[in-house]
Amino acid sequence: MASRTGKDMSDMIRTKNLLVVALIGAGTAACTPVVGEVSAVNNPTLYSVHQPVVQRTDFVFDVRAGDGGVAASEQARLDAWFSSIDLRYGDSITIDEAPGYPSAQARTDIASVAGRYGLLLRDGPPVTPGAIPPGTVRVIASRATASVPSCPAWNNMDIAPVNTTSSNFGCATNSNLAAMIADPGDLIVGRDGAATQSAVTATRAIRGYREGAPTGRQGLQQSSTTQGAQ
Repeated sequence: MASRTGKDMSDMIRTKNLLVVALIGAGTAACTPVVGEVSAVNNPTLYSVHQPVVQRTDFVFDVRAGDGGVAASEQARLDAWFSSIDLRYGDSITIDEAPGYPSAQARTDIASVAGRYGLLLRDGPPVTPGAIPPGTVRVIASRATASVPSCPAWNNMDIAPVNTTSSNFGCATNSNLAAMIADPGDLIVGRDGAATQSAVTATRAIRGYREGAPTGRQGLQQSSTTQGAQ
């Protein structure tokens, strides 16, 4: 039996390596994603093309205000307007004043009315059409909504000839996120967390569980059905 030389063994190893590379190359070519613009029916990634779309609506209301703030009658008008637009959690309340007519008391009075709905005044009012008349304060209620308008998307029900995600990929997750988020504006710009309060907030539920009295400590409540049977 002829012995193999070092050169023969080297050539054999080199040939096997080339064969493995060729097989890997052939497998990679078979899985090569389609080339072109990424869309719902042409998405070779695990990134969903269906993303929440946030829309904002601004409601505007002008109230009369002076150096003494907002009169009780004007506050009642503002309260009725808040109720008519169904002011709720997630809405943003800002005020805009005419140049040269600032009124700290008016801001306090408006904040008091907004506080009845559990809302605080925010800074940075959006730009609204029309000039603010002197002696008035413009109250702006901004409401954002989030949705995924392109869902559901059952475009490619058949087996795809290439390795791509389903056209409906991401619709369930992002549609649920858009429906459940309290303030859709957080999808655009998140909120800054407070490092000194985050631990307290995170442990609130655990503290309530540990310090709360067990519900079964008082035993079962007894009731009679005799009166109901008469």
